[in-house]
Amino acid sequence: MKSVQLRMAAACLLLFVIMLVSACSNAGTANHSAAEAPAVTDAAQNTSGNRANENAGVSSVFPRTVKSADGKDVTIAEQPKKVALVHWGLTQELLGFELPSIAVTLPFTAKNSFLDSDVYKPYVEKFDEVTVVGENTAVNLEALLQYEPDVILAGSVTNKDIVDQLSQIAPTVLIDEEKTNVWLEWQSVITQFGDILGQEALAKQTNDDFTAKVEEAKAQIGQVEGTVAYLQVRDKNIWLQGTTYASDYYEPLGLNAPEEAKGDGIELTLEGLSVINPDHLFLGYFNYNDKSVPALSDEWEQSEVWKKLKAVQQNQVYAINGELAYGYGPISKLNGLEAIVNALK
Repeated sequence: MKSVQLRMAAACLLLFVIMLVSACSNAGTANHSAAEAPAVTDAAQNTSGNRANENAGVSSVFPRTVKSADGKDVTIAEQPKKVALVHWGLTQELLGFELPSIAVTLPFTAKNSFLDSDVYKPYVEKFDEVTVVGENTAVNLEALLQYEPDVILAGSVTNKDIVDQLSQIAPTVLIDEEKTNVWLEWQSVITQFGDILGQEALAKQTNDDFTAKVEEAKAQIGQVEGTVAYLQVRDKNIWLQGTTYASDYYEPLGLNAPEEAKGDGIELTLEGLSVINPDHLFLGYFNYNDKSVPALSDEWEQSEVWKKLKAVQQNQVYAINGELAYGYGPISKLNGLEAIVNALK
């Protein structure tokens, strides 16, 4: 009897040891799974975050290396938060991107800056900071240094004389102005900016939106009979805008240019305009917002030659803001399209 009791005790002890080992083994497995779970969650959150950024047009793939027009590979360590643009003519292209802070150079003085205009205000106000680091096309290197940019965007021709100084301040990427006509191929500039800033999707969306706006404008205008001429009206000179520089306003809209406008355009006399004699005439005033500045067309409008123009007699002369509509970049082009649609629809 005693022997049986001893065997039962031994069996119970063995069962207890087996259960203890099993419990410890299960606990180890549970702890291992718990340790892995946060890593999986973090990965999922990162993926989700990346997708959210991509949906917003912003990529998180940094560091990234981009090719500068001088042949150098420029490495950008992190998503830029402070971006300096020292090419005075490409500000419109930069204003469409999602950035906390930008620095720009201006074609005029800050006092006469277009950045304060009602047209630009919606674009400018979305930035936490907009700093001017140059006026009258000249870059203020001291102001640029104080700004402390993460990356500098420059033109291979426009800024060629200060490339070494720029590179000492921050990583500098040159847009190749010999391969890209930055004035006419502004959509290409937007694409290149997107590649540099990690906002490729936003760049594509901006360009796609403009293409859609052109198609919408064409549909609103419908069929327009006769020729359409766009004039650039200054105080002492008037130019016929050619199809080269007004390309978005002719063929894409289904509008017919006078023969004289096919190409770069020409400077006009009143007699020269009477020879062209367009059916529709857009007067792009450069004094549109300041009538105290004279316009040569004011003089022309008093003459009998002017009064005999087809566009004048048919009441098809339209005043637009030429300084804005004939500018280069998406803001100018969108406002030009709007003005043309309002006139012709």
